[in-house]
Amino acid sequence: MKEKLKIAIQKSGRLSESSLKLLKECGIEFDNGLNKLKAEAFNFPLEVFFLRDDDIPQYVEDGVADIGIVGENVTLEKNRYVKLVDKLGFGKCRLSIAIPKDQKYKSIKDFNGKRFATSYPVILGEYLKRNKIKAEIQEISGSVEIAPGIGLADAICDLVSSGSTLFTNGLKETEVILNSEAILVANKKLKKEKLHILDKLLFRINAVKKAKNNKYILLNAPNNKLKAICEILPGMKSPTILPLEEKNWSSVHSVVEENQFWEIIEKLKINGAQGILVIPIEKMII
Repeated sequence: MKEKLKIAIQKSGRLSESSLKLLKECGIEFDNGLNKLKAEAFNFPLEVFFLRDDDIPQYVEDGVADIGIVGENVTLEKNRYVKLVDKLGFGKCRLSIAIPKDQKYKSIKDFNGKRFATSYPVILGEYLKRNKIKAEIQEISGSVEIAPGIGLADAICDLVSSGSTLFTNGLKETEVILNSEAILVANKKLKKEKLHILDKLLFRINAVKKAKNNKYILLNAPNNKLKAICEILPGMKSPTILPLEEKNWSSVHSVVEENQFWEIIEKLKINGAQGILVIPIEKMII
């Protein structure tokens, strides 16, 4: 029987959909029917376990799952003996301290002697200790943001994405404790055969991630502007240049990083580029 890598992902919640999407973008096919707890891939040596996010670090540590996709915040809070393999770039959020918006705030020293409500007592406790703040921590699960309004706490420590939930509940952000995203973690004692499968999976994941961070662009440019345009468009090695039927014009093909995209497009237009086409990249192998 061939060895299979076992991966744990959220069965529902914030990271579930994006985790499934990533595996499918890696070309891995499996049946994730309603209420299924386990599925085997049809075309890759992988078994998928659908679990609660809080349980994933322990399952990976215990070897029930070999690897898992979980929030960095959950991994740090559970403090399990697992290895960080890769940051996946989705599910980004921050763990922040918030207080009622009508309260004045000067510095973290304002929290001395205060009461906190949070689902992350370990991370919060370590943060307060580092900053030499003595405060009471009340651990609660769910609806943390209502705690100040009902008199349970003076402040909360909770995950924030857009900040709209805080605003709705009359709260304001004061301190960011942790910037978090989805990460891939692994059991620290994987056997050679499973490490080999993990390397194959990572190769696919990195190809998908690289593609998301880049755009393929095509443009037409006068030949007397090619040198300036090539300096703007380094691409992976150098831009591809093909002559057009129209005399003294060429077609230029290149790859541009997402975070530089608009700045580069503006420079291209200034340097005479025309008919600029932008195409998403599905996979990118370097």
